[in-house]
Amino acid sequence: MTTSPPRTSRRPRRQAGRRTATLTAAVLTSFAVLAACSGPPKGNGGGVTDVRLSASTPPARGEVDSFSWAVYAEPPTLDYTVAFDYPQNTILSNVCESLMRWTPSLTTEPGLARKATNPDPTTWVYDLRPGVRFHDGKEMTADDVVFSLGRQMDPDNAAAWAQVFQNVTAVTKTGPLQVTVKLKQPDSQFPQYMATAAGVVASKAGVEAAGKDYGTTGGLACTGPFQLGTWNKGQSIELDRFDTYWGTKAKSKKAVFRVLTDPSARTNAMLSGEVDGGYLIPTESYARLRGSGTGTLYFGEGLSTVNVNITNMQGPLGDVRVRRALSLALDRTGFVKAGLGGAGTVTNSLTTRAAWAAAPEHTLKTAFDNLPPTGQDIDKAKALIEEAGATGKTLTVATSSIGQDVSLLATAVQAAGSRIGLDIRLKTIAPNAFTALFTDPQAREGIDMFPLTYYDSITDPLDLLQNFKTGAYMNFAGYSDPQYDELVDQASALYPAEQRLAIEAKLQHHASEQLLWIPVAEWPTAVFLGKRITGAPTSISYMYYPWAADVGASE
Repeated sequence: MTTSPPRTSRRPRRQAGRRTATLTAAVLTSFAVLAACSGPPKGNGGGVTDVRLSASTPPARGEVDSFSWAVYAEPPTLDYTVAFDYPQNTILSNVCESLMRWTPSLTTEPGLARKATNPDPTTWVYDLRPGVRFHDGKEMTADDVVFSLGRQMDPDNAAAWAQVFQNVTAVTKTGPLQVTVKLKQPDSQFPQYMATAAGVVASKAGVEAAGKDYGTTGGLACTGPFQLGTWNKGQSIELDRFDTYWGTKAKSKKAVFRVLTDPSARTNAMLSGEVDGGYLIPTESYARLRGSGTGTLYFGEGLSTVNVNITNMQGPLGDVRVRRALSLALDRTGFVKAGLGGAGTVTNSLTTRAAWAAAPEHTLKTAFDNLPPTGQDIDKAKALIEEAGATGKTLTVATSSIGQDVSLLATAVQAAGSRIGLDIRLKTIAPNAFTALFTDPQAREGIDMFPLTYYDSITDPLDLLQNFKTGAYMNFAGYSDPQYDELVDQASALYPAEQRLAIEAKLQHHASEQLLWIPVAEWPTAVFLGKRITGAPTSISYMYYPWAADVGASE
């Protein structure tokens, strides 16, 4: 998850599978999870009440010479193997492309692979598009795909996406434009992740020529509608249109990403027209931007839930009654109004409803019916604390100025605890150090829980639910249940969505009953567009979809 205004996630993210070969690489991988875990900077007021999700923004009517876009932090690298946070992926998605493509409607379609087939449960065959050229003019071949996926699997790279390849036994060239992936066992998640940065294809020759500098200087040796232009360290990153792109040509000749770390400066730049737009809008700026008359604030599907992550079950939180009591005492409605600027929705579900898009109605009903309540019940919560013998016990929740979704949720947890007999103390952590909570067990010592916003990188509830499997990367509390693990394995091995989702509904209830994370709210994606431009998608698809190519003139 991240630093200033993002949602704090996947991925998160974010999800099981971030490698931590070195602390530096681990911190990079945590950023995406943190992206799912941080959020807009703190501030007061400025919320909205009538939030409606838009499927998209109006399509562009013509080309523009350039447009500028605000990002809250500068990517440490644009190497696709560690593209696991908002700043990196917001930019990289327009430069590097994957075998498959996540669409603005959060479905998957062919990308650099014109076709993906599954001749048997442990084999995936990707037939590549002919005539696709990298930014250096060289034509894409199967060798480039084998090389690119191989970098994700190389332990020396400490790739953020290495867990995606845990079941892969071989990636081989089976034709000039064909690559075959062999799996240890059926894996329904692997083909879905080929639409994320895990499935990026870069030029073997280009990456090898760049060596250790790949991702930080020079080009990225990719195929997207834009190529990396001038990188002014600490200030901006420019992308130039790739005019020999195999697909639809970008509507802007240049996209300039301005690094504006201060949330007020970022908001003011949008209001003044200094920048044309941005994602990850500070929640305290929602109303100001909406009423400014200088552009339009849109909301779209974010596949994101805000949660309280339980990190220590050796103490009082090891008793599920204490976790249930905290959930019953939380003022979710108050947090949504203050912490999310009124743009969120109170939830008792760890997963968003949109993640279940492929589920039949009866499965959806099973997944969401009879989950723990969202309303406050202080008397019942007090009784649970007394029953568990936890009255007066001390717990510590991490907080940070990284974003008001973090700071205000931590405060809400403290307030809930005080009302039911717990002594909850806040431990303030610097924004940069907050990311270490996702990668370094030592950073979590002495901390019992912390706010976490998680976003899915694929449209499948298992992306989140697998986090509670024994040994999963984000299973920080060390929860272990063989029955749960077996259900995760069963769901992972099932390609038919209806069968898989039926098992995932059971997982949802199991995890919800245990309250390994305490769900608080769903949180949509926010995007602001100045009057001059339009076309950007409103959904979280922009993390992997070449959204900037759709941005053009509004008139």
